[in-house]
Amino acid sequence: MPRVPLNDTSVAARLLAWYDRHHRELPWRTGPAEAARGVRPDPYRVWLSEIMLQQTTVAAVKPYFAKFVDRWPDVAALAAAETDAVMGAWAGLGYYSRARNLKACAVAVAGTHGGRFPDTVAGLRALPGIGDYTAGAIAAIAFGRPAAVVDGNVERVIARLHAIETPLPAAKAEIRAIVETLVPADRPGDFAQATMDLGATICTPRRPACIACPLNDGCLALKAGDPERFPPKAPKAEKPLRRGAAFVAVRDDGAILLRKRPKTGLLAGMAEPPTSAWTARADGATTADAAPFPADWRLAGKVAHVFTHFELDLTVLVADAGKRPAPSGTWWSLPDDIHDEALPTVMKKAIEVAAPRATRRDARRKD
Repeated sequence: MPRVPLNDTSVAARLLAWYDRHHRELPWRTGPAEAARGVRPDPYRVWLSEIMLQQTTVAAVKPYFAKFVDRWPDVAALAAAETDAVMGAWAGLGYYSRARNLKACAVAVAGTHGGRFPDTVAGLRALPGIGDYTAGAIAAIAFGRPAAVVDGNVERVIARLHAIETPLPAAKAEIRAIVETLVPADRPGDFAQATMDLGATICTPRRPACIACPLNDGCLALKAGDPERFPPKAPKAEKPLRRGAAFVAVRDDGAILLRKRPKTGLLAGMAEPPTSAWTARADGATTADAAPFPADWRLAGKVAHVFTHFELDLTVLVADAGKRPAPSGTWWSLPDDIHDEALPTVMKKAIEVAAPRATRRDARRKD
């Protein structure tokens, strides 16, 4: 089985021919047929989707993307939005610094660039929240720049095509160098999306459909008989376990007591029921001694949540608050409003454990 040469234009030709027939229909994408009619991708939609897709799946992103473009159809509308509204709409996607950078980037594009995204990698790279990968993706897909776009799917395709034995992440530079030799001057955006689609639908991490791959006659991993072995990955370090407590106070009308987290640090600016202190480096209290006010705090359960650098074991305590006024720096959120709060996933889990009725859209008070 011959090796596909690094500079062989047939790689791009095969991928593009495959993409024309088998591309995924995605709400932020301009398909090959539209492109052939001269329809260009909307840079705003490309940028928004790429930010959302960082460390998140396509299936998870689709409803968030639809909600965002319905509410803020262009970059000027997003730039004018309240930060809390953006954070609330983002809640559940995780990695909340992306949402803050999303807002900052929209403000920069609307204010400094007259509402138009820069059309070069360097220009895009200078915007808040846009790194090397995202700049390349927007430049290639939205503006037709011949940029190398390398995500996890592309890494897997290239590592298998060339049977790269170097584990990730050490192999990233080698893989990027190969991709740079393959990007065609014509249709670089479609080439990027074709390679990503191939990795997402054919060259999958487990049980790849090699028989349907347009590059199978030159894939060294397939020739070796074990494509799933590539790309090899370095062993992951074990994450430390941290502990803390969340205090879910429920008013007579079903409202939940919330507060806003600090403007910096983990989950910055997000909403939460009051919690004990806990960080990636230190445990927090797990008893009623750390509660925001004296009450009959009862154990409701526990929540396990995995962050990038540590795992959290969160003890959830609940108390009936009667008609108690909200302490300074907090507010009561009614069941009809709780879904619009900027609650990160871990805090939604805590409220669900303590007061499941408050989080159900189909279970509202009638009195």
